[in-house]
Amino acid sequence: MTTIQNELVLSADDPAALRGRYDRDGVVQVNSVLSPAEIDEIRDAFMQQVASDREALGAIQEVADDDILSRYPRFMQPHRRPDLPVGKISRRLMTDPRILDIVTALVGPAYGAQSMFYFKPPSARGQAMHQDNYFLRAHPETCIAAWIAVDRCDAANGGLSVVPGSHAMEVVCPETADAEQSFTTGLVRPPEGMTAVQTDMQPGDVLFFHGSAVHGSLPNTTTDRFRRSLIFHYVPQDSREVSRFYMPLIAHDGTEVSIDEATGGGPCGDGWEGAMH
Repeated sequence: MTTIQNELVLSADDPAALRGRYDRDGVVQVNSVLSPAEIDEIRDAFMQQVASDREALGAIQEVADDDILSRYPRFMQPHRRPDLPVGKISRRLMTDPRILDIVTALVGPAYGAQSMFYFKPPSARGQAMHQDNYFLRAHPETCIAAWIAVDRCDAANGGLSVVPGSHAMEVVCPETADAEQSFTTGLVRPPEGMTAVQTDMQPGDVLFFHGSAVHGSLPNTTTDRFRRSLIFHYVPQDSREVSRFYMPLIAHDGTEVSIDEATGGGPCGDGWEGAMH
């Protein structure tokens, strides 16, 4: 794997270049979107939340009790908890123009659909390669992720890997992932001839990528470094449907919006009902 530090990093000051690179590769990195002070606020709030009540937002059922991730579960939809500091931060940043303007440049006007926070402490497993729109099921277009680095994220601590160009493939039904490497069960293999590249991100950098782009991460092999990240998913405003878990959607002014619920079997057949991401 190579780093994308020089390949896909562009400035937010050139929306046309951003859109061109996104259309070509399905992924683009914009550095220093958030300030060090903002990153400190995010990190402190989420660490205080996981120390005081990790079940308020955590997906505890995903791993065994002796797994390090049971102590540091990924937090799901914190923006829906405005009563908590992590909820206020997530709700505010989901509609922050510095992020939303880039999303708009890439896919047009969009609604916020999901917020997540990953702690990924030392020794934690990674997440097998997958496609986000397998879960969101936005239609007729797809979702887009804004993946915010809260720590230095690289190969050693399980920084994100992504396959440029894979956004052109259809969303597919996953295979079974290696449980020794991934805490999630699904695996999507990159298209033949395409290679995953390893991101290298500083706190405050943001990676934007297409909902069909294949991406994932390896385990955190360090002994003393977390790989924390705050992630938002958006869907274009002209989307006709999205999976029920992601509604209500959030407009740029913070108001809540609902569209039709995605129906049908999804990529795994008629009986498939989707899953939380």
